[in-house]
Parts: sequence; C-alpha cells; structure tokens
Amino acid sequence: MALEKAVLLNTVTGRRLEVQFNPEEYALAREAVWAQAAVPGLGAPLLQFANGGLQTLELELLLDTYESGGDVRDSVKQITSLMDIDPTIHAPPVVLFTWGSLAFTCVLARANQKFIMFRPDGIPVRARVTVTLNEFRNGDLEAKEVKRETADYTKLYTVSQGETLSTIAAHVYGASATWRPIAIHNGIDDPRALDIGQRLEIPRLPFRDPETGEVMR
Repeated sequence: MALEKAVLLNTVTGRRLEVQFNPEEYALAREAVWAQAAVPGLGAPLLQFANGGLQTLELELLLDTYESGGDVRDSVKQITSLMDIDPTIHAPPVVLFTWGSLAFTCVLARANQKFIMFRPDGIPVRARVTVTLNEFRNGDLEAKEVKRETADYTKLYTVSQGETLSTIAAHVYGASATWRPIAIHNGIDDPRALDIGQRLEIPRLPFRDPETGEVMR
C-alpha cells in the first residue's frame, strides 16, 4: 500500500502543500463554553450554555533540506505563508488539511519554528514546525449543519403520556387556548386523542389558517 502524505490545501489559490514527512501524532481539542449563574441558597451555580468553542488541531511537521543543501527556511515559508493576507479576500486563506480519513477545514493560527540542523556556513537545513490549526466556521456552514428550532420557526414536539393539545399549547406558547394552530397544522380533529410518542409540528405564531385565511395568535 502506497504511503499517503498529509496535505495542506490553500482553498483560495488551489495550491497543494504536501508534507515531507507525515507527523508522528496529532492532537484534536474541542470545548463548549458554559456561563455560570450564582443563585443564593443553592449549593452550586446554575449552568447555561453560552456558545461552542473552537476546535483545534495541533501537529508537528519535520522539514529537511540536508541532502539538497538548500535553505530549509524556504520550505518553512511555504507553511507560514498560509497566515499571510490574500489580496483577493483581504484575509489569510482557509486551508483544508487532509491525511487519510481526517479532513479539517481550518485556518493556520500559529506556527512555532525550531531550526535543529545547520550547514557549516550557518544556513539551517532541518526544522521542526509546530502548527496550530483552528477550525473554520461561518454562518453559512453553521446553518447547513445545524438546523435550529427557534420561536420564529416551526418546531417538532413529541407527545408524552396524558398530554392534550391544550397542555402542549400551554407548554410551547404559554397559553392553553392557542391549541387550534397546532391542530390545524397537523390535521388533528380531536385535540384530546393523541398517541404517546406522536411527533407534532408546532407552527410559529401568528398562524394563518390555510383554508379560511383566519389569523390566530
């Protein structure tokens, strides 16, 4: 089986940078940010999700020009240039790092250079470059991957034992009398005849009856 090399792809220019030597290891890290709210009388603060944190990929690349006799700093520059501003987008390029089954869309956030071998004239010929790649996210990618349910859009609701449309309306709308939009939207004739585990679509308010045109709030 042929050895598959790790690749850094500049998604703006299409330039592929194949590493000389595959890394011995890499580290992925991810976190979520939770806000703490202290409440008097409670033994611990309440936690509320604030936002997702960056996913990062860290690895070390070995660069070597000993046999060719060239300056290894030229090879290092090919990597660090991924942090340079591209004039066409006014920002450093988004990079796709691939190696085997790993595909990581990211930006190069940090490159720590360490030169470890030199020619007699002092020109470096071997270097270790530790890179930190930050996952790239934007609004379009987030919208495609995460379908959020908010008060402004239709939600899905699973019926539990003993629930009726009135109790569900009280839960999702804050008023039991607003059960009719749920019934009309889901084609339900009897608001008390629901099956456990039944999935209902909860339309946003105000709701317009598609048959009569009546607006319900």
